[in-house]
Amino acid sequence: MLPRMATANPLENGKHEDLDASDLPKILERLRAAQNKSGTPSYEKRIERLDKLLKGVMAHKDDFVRAINEDFGNRAKHETLVAEIFTTINTIKHTRAHLHEWMEVEPRPVSWLFAPARAEIVPQPLGVVGIIAPWNYPMQLALAPAAMALAAGNRVMIKPSELTPRTSETMAKVVKEMFADDEMVVVTGDAEMGAAFSKLPFDHLLFTGSTRVGKIVMKAAAENLVPVTLELGGKSPAIVSEDFPIDVAATRVMHGKCFNAGQTCIAPDYALVPRKQVDRFVDECKAAVAKMYPALKANPDYTSIVNEKHYARLKGYLDEAKAKDAKVIEINPAKEELPSEQHRLAPQLVVDPPKDLAVMQEEIFGPILPIVPYDSLDEAIAFVNDRPRPLALYMFAYDDDAVSKVVDRTVAGGVSVNETLMHFAQEDLPFGGVGPSGMGHYHAREGFETFSKKKPIFYQARLNSAGMLRPPYGKTIDFALRFLLGK
Repeated sequence: MLPRMATANPLENGKHEDLDASDLPKILERLRAAQNKSGTPSYEKRIERLDKLLKGVMAHKDDFVRAINEDFGNRAKHETLVAEIFTTINTIKHTRAHLHEWMEVEPRPVSWLFAPARAEIVPQPLGVVGIIAPWNYPMQLALAPAAMALAAGNRVMIKPSELTPRTSETMAKVVKEMFADDEMVVVTGDAEMGAAFSKLPFDHLLFTGSTRVGKIVMKAAAENLVPVTLELGGKSPAIVSEDFPIDVAATRVMHGKCFNAGQTCIAPDYALVPRKQVDRFVDECKAAVAKMYPALKANPDYTSIVNEKHYARLKGYLDEAKAKDAKVIEINPAKEELPSEQHRLAPQLVVDPPKDLAVMQEEIFGPILPIVPYDSLDEAIAFVNDRPRPLALYMFAYDDDAVSKVVDRTVAGGVSVNETLMHFAQEDLPFGGVGPSGMGHYHAREGFETFSKKKPIFYQARLNSAGMLRPPYGKTIDFALRFLLGK
C-alpha cells in the first residue's frame, strides 16, 4: 500500500542515516542472509517489488526533478521528465509486462542416448546485485537496472554518484520509504565509499561510468571473482552520407549533442561529414541550435555543466583547440555573455580538428562537436575502425547499401540509423558496450538474464541405461562404443 503523501515535499524532514565504508559488509550480509532464508522469490513477490519501485518513482517524481535541477545548477525539466522519470517508469512497466514470460522454464532436448531423461534451463536469481550509478542521469541509471535486478529475483545495493548529492539523498529516502532494509538499500558517500563498494563480494556488479574508472572497478571486483557488467562510453561517431538531407542530419546530431548539454554516454561525440558539405553542415548546425535554444543564459531548456571541474575540463579542450589554430565556432544565438559560475557552455563546433587534440582523443561529455571531413565512405569507416569501439554509432543515409556497409563493417555497442540516442529508449533492445565501451547488457530480456543464473538441470528417468557407464565395464558398453565410435 502506498504511504499517504503530504502536499509539501515529504522528503524535507529527516536525513538519511550516515554510513561509512565499514558498514557496507554488514549491509551486504543482511541482504544475503535474507535472500538465503527466503529463497527464490515467487512471481507475485517480484511483481510486488516492481510495483513498490514504480509507486516510489511516481509519488516522488517532483522531488527527483527538483533534486536533479539543484545538483546541475540547471537541468531542463523536460529532459529530466523524459530521460529520468519516463524512462525509468517505462522500464519498470515493460519488465512487469514480460516478467512471467522471462521466468518460464525452458525445456531442452536430450540426446536419444539418454532417453527417457529430460533437461531444462531454469532462470534463478544470483543473490545480491550491486549497482554503481553515474552522475549524468543519476536517477534513471540507478533505478532502471535495479528494476531488472529485482525482476530477476535479487536483492539490491545501490551506490549513487557523490557528484549529485541531492539526487542521491532523495533516492536513498525514497528507497528506504518503499523497501525493507533487507530488500533494497541505497548507500550514499564519497569516492572512498564508492571504492569500498566496488570491492564487496556481490553476486553481480553493474557499473556505469567512464572507461578509466571502469577498469578500476573491474580490477576491484576481480579480487572476489565478482562478474561485472560495465556500461562505459567512448567517442560515438555520427556518419552523414552524401544522400541524406544535410539540414535534417544537423538538427538530429545537434539535438543528441545538446540534450543534457552533451552529458550523455551515447551522445554523438563527433561527426564525419562529406568534405564538400562541411560548410553547409556548419550553417545548419547553427540554425538548428538557434531554433532549439534562441537564448542560452536564462533558458530553462538548456542544461548546465554539472560542476566546476567538468566545466573547466571542457573549457580546457576549447583552449587547446584554439591554441593549435583549430577552427572553433561558438553557437550563441543571442550573443549573450554566459557567466562561468552558471556552468553554461554554449554549443561549440571544432571543424577539421588535428587528430592529436584532446577533443579527438577523450570522450567529450559536453556540448562540443568536432566535425571531421571525409572523401569516401570507406575513409569514414576506416576512421571509426582505427579508434576504440564506441558505445553508439549513428548513420545518416537513405541508401540501404551505405547503411548496410557501415553496420556490417563497424563494431559498436548500439546503432541508431537516421537518428541519435533513440535506440536506448527501445525497451525490447538490449543496451551495452563492446570492448573499451563496456561489456554485458541490460534492458529487455537480456537485462533479466544478466541478473539471473540460467541453471541447467538434468532429470534422470527411473528406467535408464546409465548403468553401463559405471564399472565394472562389460560387453554392453563395448557393444555400444563400437556402434558409437565405429569399428
